[in-house]
Amino acid sequence: MNFSSKLLENAVNEFSRLPGIGQKSALRLVLHLLNQSEQDVNRFSEAMSQLKTKIKYCSECYNISDDQICEICASHKRDKSIICVVEDTRDVMAIENTNQFQGVYHVIGGLISPMDGVGPADLRIEQLLERLRKGEVEEIILALSATMEGDTTIFYLYKKIKDFNLKISTIARGIAFGGELEYVDEVTLGRSIVTRIPYERNIA
Repeated sequence: MNFSSKLLENAVNEFSRLPGIGQKSALRLVLHLLNQSEQDVNRFSEAMSQLKTKIKYCSECYNISDDQICEICASHKRDKSIICVVEDTRDVMAIENTNQFQGVYHVIGGLISPMDGVGPADLRIEQLLERLRKGEVEEIILALSATMEGDTTIFYLYKKIKDFNLKISTIARGIAFGGELEYVDEVTLGRSIVTRIPYERNIA
């Protein structure tokens, strides 16, 4: 792609580094910004800068937050005895949009994937175990994507937590194998949370 300006080229190259954004889409976004007022562009730039410099991760569940403790963990309306284990913040948002879950979360930050060099030590599994050792949790819901990596991670987590005195369940498989939670419609995901099943049934 030939550019009439080096500044334009640099901006397009930066946008095209974003996932799912090719050079044509990046050019369209950059030209859109170029047509906005300086105030609008500065507001956009400031939002991106603050996203990196001011964002926090909840010290309890590791969800993205503005504060040390996220709104979900800080809420007195949430049932702290039920922890829903998810891969990342997108899954928290997907489940919250169903309005079917009133417990709290634990974001492990990925899935076990030896092919990608991701092992258990790279995830927030030990932090989850620390929460369980406090003895306040009664149920763990393993709400990970229905993929080979997701199932591998679920099995590993089950082996680590099965000796705790709590109920271990997984979301019902109304979700097709190979599906990622963030792309599942809210009705299906909500029903999967409500009709969760004991994990032991999956390995019997």
